Amino acid sequence: MIRFTDTLTGTKRPFIPITPGKVSMYVCGPTVYNTVHIGNARPPVVFDSLRRFLEMEGFQVTYAQNFTDIDDKIILRMRQESWDFETITHTFIRAFRKDMLCLGVREANFQPRTTHYLEPIIQFIEDLINKDHAYEIEGDVFFDVSSYEEYGALSHRKVEDMIAGSRIEIDNRKKHPADFSLWKAVKPDEPSWPSPWGYGRPAWHIECSTMALGLLGNRFDIHAGGNDLIFPHHENERAQSEALNRGGFANYWLHNGMLQTGGAKMAKSIGNILTIQEAVHRFGRDAIRLFFFSVHYRNPIEFSEEILSGWKTAAQKMKQTLSEWKKQWDPQQVIMKRSSWMNDQIDRFHEALRDDFNTPKAISHIFELSHTDRANPERLKESHYLITEYFSEVLGLFDDRDESIARGSDQLIRSLIHDYIERRSNARKQKDFFEADRIRDYLGSLGIILLDRGDGTTDYQWTG
Repeated sequence: MIRFTDTLTGTKRPFIPITPGKVSMYVCGPTVYNTVHIGNARPPVVFDSLRRFLEMEGFQVTYAQNFTDIDDKIILRMRQESWDFETITHTFIRAFRKDMLCLGVREANFQPRTTHYLEPIIQFIEDLINKDHAYEIEGDVFFDVSSYEEYGALSHRKVEDMIAGSRIEIDNRKKHPADFSLWKAVKPDEPSWPSPWGYGRPAWHIECSTMALGLLGNRFDIHAGGNDLIFPHHENERAQSEALNRGGFANYWLHNGMLQTGGAKMAKSIGNILTIQEAVHRFGRDAIRLFFFSVHYRNPIEFSEEILSGWKTAAQKMKQTLSEWKKQWDPQQVIMKRSSWMNDQIDRFHEALRDDFNTPKAISHIFELSHTDRANPERLKESHYLITEYFSEVLGLFDDRDESIARGSDQLIRSLIHDYIERRSNARKQKDFFEADRIRDYLGSLGIILLDRGDGTTDYQWTG
């Protein structure tokens, strides 16, 4: 049985999806005002691998990850750089997608942008006002925390404790200091949109609630993100969503610990960051992923170049071992039947991940297999298959194709592009036009323009 530690209850709970055989996940994505750093990469790497594991367990997973493309930080960047709103958001959405491709993170099924959900956001706020959970003052709309009895349950805080030393906005017009913004009235030189309360823009928390509920329904399985989002973001998401839907929102709340340097959270504001492009170039994708998986996702993880260098060496040794093994048999030969020994190894791997996604135990098992007795060719072949074709599929390890993007290998990049084109062609043949369009739009966001004709995709233009 799969068990996850749920932030709301503080306990390790059996995972029982709402719909048998299906899992719906929402993971908070980036605010697109800058390039992301290696600390920002932990949630997408961890929760994409969690999705892969659930798929390996036989579930059909619907995975949504948003882009916050209107926010105070974006507006500040506009003023600092004299950039327009669309240039900033498009530039950093594209940069994020390239970074995730470098890290081997699969694209989400849905990647909504806040500005594409303005009408549903406004309707959401109107419904909260009509149900006496929100109120308007001079073009601003606030959520009334006193109208929701469970406010504070997710972060395990009392409302009084939240006010001191928190990120709560100070506004004497509010009924209660903890009341939070749903809609912000227009200010000079800010992007704005019309609403029943005048021109303005949505606040942070209402954005994710609207996109999650719009894509996954009034109740979905897993809401995930970094533990720095528990309060105020996820607390406020839960409050407004359950107030609207009378108790409906996420069944499980999963949060990863922060990446730290010298005990401090890695953050752009502190300046202690390492970009993903630089990290992949210096250490390699496998080293970064092994680094993340070496510590349980719920715990903080200490960053150092020495630790990453150690994982780079471990990854290189593993690849060398796998390469040497493969020389001992015909590369065209494929294992068609699993032995009882292979099934035992698979069970051990799955049992580790079923226990609250225990990746340290899982990668320990992978490295144990790298010491398989070389005098047993059949066992070597089985170990090679398990590592490269089974375990690595879940954890996204030991495949150089995506990593090549950061290293500038055009040939391998184009191989990846052709893989996506093939997937899209198969989707079109099956008349799955939604999936075909999604792949086309995803490649387009990376500067890859497909050239379609009646008989299929004949070529593409790649702007690099």
